[in-house]
Amino acid sequence: MSIEVERATVTCNACGAQVTELRRGRCWGCYMKWAEMRPVPRGAICALCTDRRRDHLRLVELCGRSVSLCHLCAARVHKMADIPLTLEELRKSLRRNRRKVERREGGYDRRVFPRERRVGDRRAPPRDVARDANGASEMLPDFSDLEIVVGDEDIEEIEQTLVREQPRK
Repeated sequence: MSIEVERATVTCNACGAQVTELRRGRCWGCYMKWAEMRPVPRGAICALCTDRRRDHLRLVELCGRSVSLCHLCAARVHKMADIPLTLEELRKSLRRNRRKVERREGGYDRRVFPRERRVGDRRAPPRDVARDANGASEMLPDFSDLEIVVGDEDIEEIEQTLVREQPRK
């Protein structure tokens, strides 16, 4: 004898599918599509490793907030079983141990011109750049509406080199 149990279902606001749970009013498939399509704000940086490459950044929902993270940090966060509540605790849990201490001490430097290559943190933002709450830098102004007008007197004619086929003998 089999007992059939009916589960309560709700309708996805995007595709109309009957599912057992919604995320922001969408089924999981529609939510993932929506999350991937959200644009990253101009001047955003990864909140964990401060990577600034725009094509690596994405918006990730952490504790009900949208945070810009690079692809690698987002993947590492999604693999975590327990996500810390603050960004500082999250940074501490994702920081790699081998970057904390200097490992080259005590050895003989065999280079011809010895010099320290790892000065400072390469991923840290410059100290003199002030950032707002969204991570946008105040250093570079927004020139999206700048228009450059070039007149005929600004264009100089340059002699062009012509390439001709060599006659056959």
